[in-house]
Amino acid sequence: MTGGPAFGWALCVALVILLALAVAAAVWGRLGISRDLVVAAVRSVVQLVAVSAVIAVVLREVWSSMLFAAVMFTIAAWTAAGRLQARRDLAWVAGSIAAGVAPVLLVIFGSGAVELTGPAIIPIAGIVIGGSMTANALAGRRAFATLRSDPGQVDAALALGLDRRYAIANLIDRHASEALVPVIDQTRTVGLVTLPGAFVGVLLGGGSAADAAAAQVLVLIGLLAAETATVVVSHRLIADGRILPVDVRDRLPAR
Repeated sequence: MTGGPAFGWALCVALVILLALAVAAAVWGRLGISRDLVVAAVRSVVQLVAVSAVIAVVLREVWSSMLFAAVMFTIAAWTAAGRLQARRDLAWVAGSIAAGVAPVLLVIFGSGAVELTGPAIIPIAGIVIGGSMTANALAGRRAFATLRSDPGQVDAALALGLDRRYAIANLIDRHASEALVPVIDQTRTVGLVTLPGAFVGVLLGGGSAADAAAAQVLVLIGLLAAETATVVVSHRLIADGRILPVDVRDRLPAR
């Protein structure tokens, strides 16, 4: 007995009530996302049921766990490119996420801090990939919003003799750190305001509080490194014109 939720009628009732609360809040606040909430909830249940069946097999071998992590990364890159409306630049989006994910996972597993096993690869890789995907999307969307709202500053910088790359970077880099606010706040308040997934997961799995704390601090600092690297590389690629939605690309002056 781990104290974690078990599949059954009590869980189903709790899920339905929680979803109803979310929809009710959205309707009351006139957010216009009630359908999105329901679709997201149903998708999460279907996907997790399917994934749990696959993971039960995948976890048995290191190579299959790595392959599953690669699939997660591919989906993350595709999702991030979609959020940025830049699917044509998918390879560059994937590269910016990999710039954060790859070195962090290499340190975590290469240093021996975590043993290279299937049960360790998938959750840690999933957390780091997910965090980097979100940071990439936040950084890109904020950068593109700035370029859409104030393209004149790029023109002004070019008129002063600055090159296009520097003109774009000078405009968007002032907002780069905003994409890192969630992970910084989560790291600052861990144990005081929140007990994130890695900590709770180890406890529910029967581990000690010390083991849970070690797992959580490793994940949080890994996320700080991965997301910071992803945001920096993403901004460099945006400034170089490698990642740009079509409408932003058309608004910006030619090189």
